[in-house]
Amino acid sequence: MRIMKCFVLAGLMVLGTSAQAQVMKSADLEKYAKEKYGDRWLDAAMNLGSTLTLDKNESLTYQQVFEAPGKTKQQLYVAMNYWATATFQDKQAITLNDKEAGCIIISSTIRNIAEHQGTFNSYSINITPIIRIDIKDGKVRVTYTVQNYDVLTDISGGWLSTTDDSKKTYGDSKRKQDDVTNANLYDEQWEIAKHYPFVAKDAQKRTCAKALVMTHAYSNAVLDKVEEAVKNGIVGNDDDDW
Repeated sequence: MRIMKCFVLAGLMVLGTSAQAQVMKSADLEKYAKEKYGDRWLDAAMNLGSTLTLDKNESLTYQQVFEAPGKTKQQLYVAMNYWATATFQDKQAITLNDKEAGCIIISSTIRNIAEHQGTFNSYSINITPIIRIDIKDGKVRVTYTVQNYDVLTDISGGWLSTTDDSKKTYGDSKRKQDDVTNANLYDEQWEIAKHYPFVAKDAQKRTCAKALVMTHAYSNAVLDKVEEAVKNGIVGNDDDDW
C-alpha cells in the first residue's frame, strides 16, 4: 500500500508539472513578472535594457552553468530528459535529444505574452525560445535564446481603424491564431534588437516593453526550473536509493 501511495504521489506531481506545458502559463508568467519588476512595463523594460547585452546575432541570449558534484553525465541526462518530457507536452517541442552528445534542444511557443490595442492596429505577441541543455559529468549548461517576437497584427482592432465595433476582431485573435482566411489578421516578426528599449523611438514601444519583460521573466523561470531538476530531480525523490 505504501508503494502504491508513492506511485500515486509521484504521478500527481509529474502531472502538476506537465500541465504547465511550457514551464509557466502566460497569466502566471505575467504575475511573476509584475512581482519581480513591477507593472510599469516601460520603466521595467528600460531598466532591464540597460543590463542586457544582445549576442552576435542580435538575439537575446542567457546562459548559465549549474554544478552537480558527484553526478554522472548519464544521471544528469536522464534527469534533464525527464524534466523536458514532463514540462513540454508538445511532442514537437524537443527538436534534438542526443544522449551520446549530452545535448537536448527544446523549441516551444508561449502565446500572448503581450497584447496591445493601438491607434490603428492591435497586436498579440508570442515568443518561441530555443532552450539548449548541454550535459557533462558534474554540470549542466543551459542556453536560452529569443531573436524575434512573433506578432499577430489585427488591422481592424485599433481605436481608429473602424467605427463599427462589430467588425473589430481584437480580443478574438487567440481564437483566430491559425485562421489564414481572415484578411484583417496577419503575421509579422519583430526583431528584438530593432525595438524598445534597444531602440528608443519605437512605434510599438508599449507593446515591446511588456514583451521584453515577459521574455526576460520566462528565462528566469526556465533557469530556475532546470536548476531545481539538476539538484533535486523533478519530483524530489529521483535518486538511486529505492
